[in-house]
Amino acid sequence: MDSLALWLALILAAGLGPLKPRPSAAPGSQGTAPVTGPFTAGELKAFAALEPIDTHTHAFVSDPAFLALLHRLHMHILDICVIDDHSPFERSLEPQLDEALAVVHASQGHAALCTTFDPYRFQEPGFAEAAIRQINRDFENGAVAVKVWKNVGMELKNTKGAYVMPDDPLFQPIYRDIAAHHKTLIAHVADPDTIWQPPDPRAPDYSYYMEHPEWYMFRNPHPPSKQAILKARDHLLEMNPDLRVVGAHLGSMEADFSAIARHLDRYPNFCVDLAARMPYVIRQPRAELVAFMTKYQDRLLYATDLGFHPGEDASRVIKEWETTYARDWRFFATSDLLDYEGRRVQGIHLPPSILRKLYHQNALRSIPGILPATPAP
Repeated sequence: MDSLALWLALILAAGLGPLKPRPSAAPGSQGTAPVTGPFTAGELKAFAALEPIDTHTHAFVSDPAFLALLHRLHMHILDICVIDDHSPFERSLEPQLDEALAVVHASQGHAALCTTFDPYRFQEPGFAEAAIRQINRDFENGAVAVKVWKNVGMELKNTKGAYVMPDDPLFQPIYRDIAAHHKTLIAHVADPDTIWQPPDPRAPDYSYYMEHPEWYMFRNPHPPSKQAILKARDHLLEMNPDLRVVGAHLGSMEADFSAIARHLDRYPNFCVDLAARMPYVIRQPRAELVAFMTKYQDRLLYATDLGFHPGEDASRVIKEWETTYARDWRFFATSDLLDYEGRRVQGIHLPPSILRKLYHQNALRSIPGILPATPAP
């Protein structure tokens, strides 16, 4: 019996699962109609009391109504930059870095910056030195983390036509510099298993990859295997034991929670966020998910991957953000019957101590500086 299975057995023996529905403040939650919509007054009070932190967002518009939402929810966000040559806005670090900094400065302590470096320049002379200078400048401007993105491993190729992996020696000076500054690496390495497989409309991420075929590895000639990319990520962890690494999107192991468990057991400098992987979380057997989140309660970070980009309608964005936060909160904090993207699921009703770690304490430990040292005026 592996450690996670043993932990599940102990949870069940202790009478903690399967969980019974709790009396809910949301009308109709124990009937046939699932709970939907934004926060009720009671839910908002409990949610806001945690000073929740979303450790994975992309907000580039300092709209007053959007910032008011963060204040009302007591929500704090990590605002992440990436460089993606498929996106006009994200093709270079500017202007997105300027826009992210504007959000951070206008947020009164509700947003922190995660910068990145341009991996497309990896073949230029002095690449690592230039990247370090830029990253250190961003640290001086308040950045608390650095993002390495999936184009490393899934897109970049060297002059011999081989894919450049996240453990390439070219990146090692950058990782050492991040660790030396006591900052955190946010690592989005690889993507869900389904992009290496034939199209399956039942897959949680089917529609996204049909809209973004550039990342659909199944259609690429001779793509790198997901196993090779994750092996390189693991090598990165081994080479940099002093570097805090957050594996974005459940460390791209979203379909195999036993693999996540093995990695958390093996690498003490590694934790994972939940960004954009709730469709996988809600598919886990309920008692097994409770056991997993109980055992690894110190290594899981709440995150969404929500975005707000120039040109988007602010009212639509605000509704999407609050609805997402309310839905996720109900899943983790209650036993309510929920409508989650067309699926009916029951919340797992985690205890307050685990909720506080998931939504607040783990982020403080894994991403130091994500909240200001003193309360903002």
